[in-house]
Amino acid sequence: MSFLRNYIAIVFVLSVYFFYEGGAIKCWVCRSDSDPKCGDPFDNSSVPITDCKQEPDLEHIPGVRPTMCRKIRQKVKGEWRYFRSCAYLGEPGIGGDERFCLMRTGTYNIWMEYCTCNTKDGCNTGSLTTLSSIAALLFVIVVLYR
Repeated sequence: MSFLRNYIAIVFVLSVYFFYEGGAIKCWVCRSDSDPKCGDPFDNSSVPITDCKQEPDLEHIPGVRPTMCRKIRQKVKGEWRYFRSCAYLGEPGIGGDERFCLMRTGTYNIWMEYCTCNTKDGCNTGSLTTLSSIAALLFVIVVLYR
């Protein structure tokens, strides 16, 4: 009976975990030109995380929904600005590797770096640990080794 109870608990936790992880992504949405805490290092203590499925449709790309997070680092006339948002288009990282960002330079001393990710909620901060992943893993370990 104990084995069956443990098995049901594990299946339940894993089902909830995979359902949660498979839902819409949540991203930080802010701009450092209006909120200095949005810069680097990022201070998310006053910035609420945004559920991207709640973001509005964009007129110029009808039917496209945000599935990723984006962080843009921009240097204009020597001043750094940071923009964090839900991303509607693009691919995670470069060639699917989120460790690499797309860099562009422009006229008038403008430099931009685009980092796009979809591995976990809040991935556009750079240093957020997904609590649900850790909690699910710890629960399974505790149940198995009781």
